[in-house]
Amino acid sequence: MSESLLINISIVILFLPLLGFTTVIFFGKKIPKLYMFEVAVLGLTLLLSIIVAYVKLSIYDTKDIIAAFTWISMGNAPALGGINIELGFKIDNITVIMLFVVNLISFLVHVFSIEYMRGDKRYTRYFAYLGIFTFSMLGIVLTHNLLMMYIFWELVGLSSYLLIGFWYEKKSASDAAKKAFIVNRIGDIGMFLGILILFTQYHTFTFDAIYEQIAAGNIPFGSNAWLTAAGILIFMGAVGKSAQFPLHVWLPDAMEGPTPVSALIHAATMVAAGVYLAVRIFVMLTADAMLVIAVVGAVTALVAATIALTQNDIKKVLAYSTVSQLGYMVMSIGVGAYAFAFFHLVTHAFFKACLFLGSGSVIHSMHHEQDIRNMGGLKKKMPITYYTFLISSLAISGVPLFSGFLSKDGILAGTLVFGKLTGHWLIPIIGFAVAGLTAFYMFRLVIMTFHGEPRDHHKYDHAHESPFVMAAPLVVLAVLSVFIWYTPNPINPSAGWVIGDWIKTPAQVTPLETRYEFMKPSSEAAKAEVHGEVIHSVEYTETMHWAHYPAMFLSLFLAGLGILVAFLFYQWKKLNADKLAEKLQGLYKFSLNKWFLDELYDLTAIAGTLRFSSILAWFDNTIVDGIVNGSATVTRFTSRMSNWFDTYIVDGAVNFSAFLSGFVGLSFRRLQTGKVQTYIVFVVFAIIILLMFFKPF
Repeated sequence: MSESLLINISIVILFLPLLGFTTVIFFGKKIPKLYMFEVAVLGLTLLLSIIVAYVKLSIYDTKDIIAAFTWISMGNAPALGGINIELGFKIDNITVIMLFVVNLISFLVHVFSIEYMRGDKRYTRYFAYLGIFTFSMLGIVLTHNLLMMYIFWELVGLSSYLLIGFWYEKKSASDAAKKAFIVNRIGDIGMFLGILILFTQYHTFTFDAIYEQIAAGNIPFGSNAWLTAAGILIFMGAVGKSAQFPLHVWLPDAMEGPTPVSALIHAATMVAAGVYLAVRIFVMLTADAMLVIAVVGAVTALVAATIALTQNDIKKVLAYSTVSQLGYMVMSIGVGAYAFAFFHLVTHAFFKACLFLGSGSVIHSMHHEQDIRNMGGLKKKMPITYYTFLISSLAISGVPLFSGFLSKDGILAGTLVFGKLTGHWLIPIIGFAVAGLTAFYMFRLVIMTFHGEPRDHHKYDHAHESPFVMAAPLVVLAVLSVFIWYTPNPINPSAGWVIGDWIKTPAQVTPLETRYEFMKPSSEAAKAEVHGEVIHSVEYTETMHWAHYPAMFLSLFLAGLGILVAFLFYQWKKLNADKLAEKLQGLYKFSLNKWFLDELYDLTAIAGTLRFSSILAWFDNTIVDGIVNGSATVTRFTSRMSNWFDTYIVDGAVNFSAFLSGFVGLSFRRLQTGKVQTYIVFVVFAIIILLMFFKPF
């Protein structure tokens, strides 16, 4: 298959969901079951994505395929020079893997939704919104430049707003949609500023063109600080989209949308976009930017994990779990283990989609009950949902033979290396602590939902396994959460692990002096030998070998401990969770109330914004409107004075002149009799008068 054909197929993949959206949104109410067209479209895009991935990975290996065209040509702009803005596609290994992940999960969500959303009054519109959501994410994945990514970035935000607030007649849903939209705008402002810094310096938005100039030593405004600022600001977009601290507060509230939408957001679209962006810009990150990213990821992972411990809404537990796992990925990028971050993004997509769809299956069966304290015993009623949910829980807990074990082990090993070589030991400590917390709260969720005796017999008696169209996606995603798919390379069996072999280390772009020591080549010869690729030092390579087994055994111990404690509390009842919560009432309420972060934002950012808005409203009503109203009063007074002057002075003078002229005319008209005798009398009379006043000499 030629490169041009591969590009053409990718264009079709991008626009097919948009075609489905357009068709269903305009004709969905007129044509029965037209929503199936959208489902068929996603099935076709999935098939094409598999073809593109196979061809790219088997034939073109590490070669990047790029197709672009000039969208806007500004000529020679003053002080900037020639500016041409391009749009285009970049197909590399990361792209094709993401195409497969996004289209597979979106297709399975479409299939699951056929039954889950049946009977909804906006049934067809729901499928149309899924289509535009998928289209938006595919645009982010395929683009080769920052501007096109930003356009689709905002379109993802719009799509999420429509789907989170899908049941907008519920105030909680409409509020959640607005919260997600506004919080993401905060991160997007930072991203936009970072893009402007790069564009001001390089006059292009294209990734490769920017990276080539950075590699050549042309850093923004000749300062490493500006390069650091650009990286952190662009990363702010990921902080918003991937719900990183402190902008993570929108994601749990997004559970107000339909559950299949939650699966799509948490697994393959919105939150995945942020990590994907961070992976894309990894090569331009300086050491300072990486440290900021690592700290943000670690804090996010810890905060979200501690909150998930006490939540009772099945979707809220999974939501905070997603925030925590995204923190893992971001932390991994910050410590330099970006390949494992992307690996975890892929594995997490499958087991988290399975968990959310599994929770949807439970909610559907329990007549929209979401409180796990009212569940229990569902293992007997819903065996397929239970075992798929269990497999995914084992995967996210990092248990061997499941996908999460492979990716989390790599991340934790990377944090150990980072701690040893930089001295930042708090990051690996948080990473391992979160691993134990994750195992605990996930099995707390499994046990309280599926094990033991039912706590609401009325709803339990009516519970049943979900129909085939809902159960089949669960099985597919559970199968993809098993380790075998991520170890032997089906294209090149001797190459080793799929992700490790396919996701190549990026070219060394950021100037070496701005990188951590462990990311610098050991020698100039080594640097030249690999043509500028990122080469870790000998010390780093040796430390990674050292870190592999300690990371694996320690993560296994903590995961096992977390699962054991969950069973002691909730399965075997050897420990009493209620008594412990009562003894640690302060910490329990702190976790249950989500660290009171929403309340803090209400008192600070929101209250401050409202106060500032009220000041602006007063200024507008009093000052601005006062000036306008005062100007209107002065204008009216001036107009009245002008009208009086015009009426009585100007018109008076004109009218008086006319009257005087008329009077004089009338007076003289009496003298014009037309009789010669009268005129002779006037002449004689005039001569007499003259002689009387002017005596002649």
